[in-house]
Amino acid sequence: MRRKILYTLGFICCATVVFAQQPKKADRLFRDLAYIEAAKAYEAYLERESSPSVETLGNVADSYYFVSNDSSAVRYYKKVYELQKDAMSETHFHRYIQALRGTRDYEGADKLMKTYLKRKGDENEISRYAREKSYLDSLEQTESLFTVYDLESNTPRSDFGATFYGDKVVFSSTRKKSYTLYVWNQQPFLDLYMGERNATDGELFNVDLFLSNIRSKYHDATITFSPDLSSIYYTTNILKNKNKLVKDDSGTNNFHIIKGTIEDGKIIKTESLPFNSVDYSVGHPCMSPDGKWLFFVSDMPGGYGDTDIYVAEMSEDGSVVSEPQNLGPVINTGGKEMFPYFREGILYFSSDGHYGLGRLDVFKSEQKEEGKPEFGEPKNLGNPVNSNKDDFSFVIDSTETHGYFSSNRLEGMGDDDIYYYTKEKEPCDQLVSGKVTNKNTKLALEGATVKVFDEFGDLVTQTTTGADGMYEVEVPCENTYKFQASKPNYTTEEREVITTEENGDKITDINFELTNFDDLIVKEDNQEKIDVNPIYFEFDKADIT
Repeated sequence: MRRKILYTLGFICCATVVFAQQPKKADRLFRDLAYIEAAKAYEAYLERESSPSVETLGNVADSYYFVSNDSSAVRYYKKVYELQKDAMSETHFHRYIQALRGTRDYEGADKLMKTYLKRKGDENEISRYAREKSYLDSLEQTESLFTVYDLESNTPRSDFGATFYGDKVVFSSTRKKSYTLYVWNQQPFLDLYMGERNATDGELFNVDLFLSNIRSKYHDATITFSPDLSSIYYTTNILKNKNKLVKDDSGTNNFHIIKGTIEDGKIIKTESLPFNSVDYSVGHPCMSPDGKWLFFVSDMPGGYGDTDIYVAEMSEDGSVVSEPQNLGPVINTGGKEMFPYFREGILYFSSDGHYGLGRLDVFKSEQKEEGKPEFGEPKNLGNPVNSNKDDFSFVIDSTETHGYFSSNRLEGMGDDDIYYYTKEKEPCDQLVSGKVTNKNTKLALEGATVKVFDEFGDLVTQTTTGADGMYEVEVPCENTYKFQASKPNYTTEEREVITTEENGDKITDINFELTNFDDLIVKEDNQEKIDVNPIYFEFDKADIT
C-alpha cells in the first residue's frame, strides 16, 4: 500500500531528528509526514547540491519508501549503502531489502539480507531466515489453492481491510465521500464503509458509509465485531473535544481502539480500551469467533519490533479482563506484524519481518493448543495472495472456502484494493500402517500385497510388504476404505478403515493374519480334506449367521 495507510495505522512514529539547516523546506515536509511533497522538495534540492549529506539521501529514500515508490527508494538507499556500507542503520538495511523485493530484485534482496544477518550475528534469526526461504521456495513449485479476483467496487483511492459483518462487508476507504486531505499522501482521511456482498463472486454493491455517527475528522478504520454483532471495536486517532488531536511528548498523535454498541443503526456507549495510551498506538483489532480473545497491534514499549501483535482476554460482556500478552518471537519480529485475523485455530497476519515475496506478506500460524493463544511457526501463503508489494488484511469465512484481502499490487484499480479469493480445500492425507503375518507361525510375511479400495470398490492404492511384513500407505482423510491383504497360496483377509479429518494423522496396527493353504489340508481316513469352519444358517432362512 502507499505507506500512508500502513505506517499511520501501523503506528510508525517518525522521530524528529536534527538535520543540517539545508534543505529546510524538504526537511520540514519530511518531519510533517508530507512524504510526496518532501520527495519533490528533496529532488529540487539535489539538482543544486552535488554532495548531499547521507542524512538527506536517507530522508529522500524514506520519503519514496513511505509512498511505495520502490524503484526511487532503491536508487537512494543504494547511495546511502555505498557511503555507509555495514555502518548503514538497521532501519535502512531493512527498508532497502524490502524496496528491492518491491522491485522484484529478489537476488539483490537476498544478498543484502545475508550481509545484514552476518553483521547482526543472530544465529536464531539466520536459521529462521533459511527455513522460511526454503519453505517459500518449495511453495513456489506447487499449485496454489487460491484464485484471486479484483473487485469492481474498488476506487482509484485506498480501499482495504474488508471484514465480514453478517452477510455484508465493512471496510476502510478514502473514497470520494471522505473529507479532509491527509498530508502523508494527499488523500482524504479514512472512513468506514459497508457494502452488500454477492455470495457468488464476492463483489460489493450498495456501498455507503457505515454508521454515520462513528465518523470523525480524522482516521476511522480497521474494525471487528463481537460474535453477536452488537458491539464493535475500531481504530481511530486519539482525540479530545471530539475533533482535536491529542499528541504525546514528541508531538506524535497516536491511535487507539474504541469499543461501541450498535443500536438503531448508530454507535452508542463508546469507551476507550484500558490498554490504550497517549504515548503509543494500538489498533487493528480482531475478535476471536467465540469472543474470548481480542487480538490487536501496538508499538507499545517492550515489543520485539516496530509493531507487534498482542492478545487480551475478554469477558462475556466484551470487556477486557487481562493485561495484553505479546504473542512472542515466533510471531513477532524486529519488523512489523499487522492485521491479525483468527479463525478455526489459525492466526493470519501480515509481516515484513518474516521472509516473503514483497514488502508485507500474509502468513498463517496454527494454534498449538485449543484454549491457549500460542502459535506455531508462521507459513507464507505464497502466490497469488502475496506479491512483490504490500499484501494484508486477510480474512476467511467459516467454511474456509473464500474471503478477502488487500493489496497495493500494480495491477490493481487504484491505491490499495480489496481482492476477493476462493480457496480449494487443502489436501488432507493420513498414513495407515500395519503388519501381515502367518496366522499359524506368527512370522512376518514378505511380499504380501495390501490393496486399498474406496466405498465404490475402486482401487485407491496398493503396496507390498517388506521382509519385516510391514506396510504403509497414504490415503485421503474422512473416508471409509476396505483394506485387503493377500499373498499367493495364502488366504485373503479384509479390514475396514475409517480415516479422520486431521491432516497428517497416523493410523497404525491395521494388521492381517493370513493362513497358508497347506495348513488347511488335513488327512482323514487316508484322504486329504480342506479344514474349514462350517457355515450355519438359521432355521428356514438363507442368511449367514
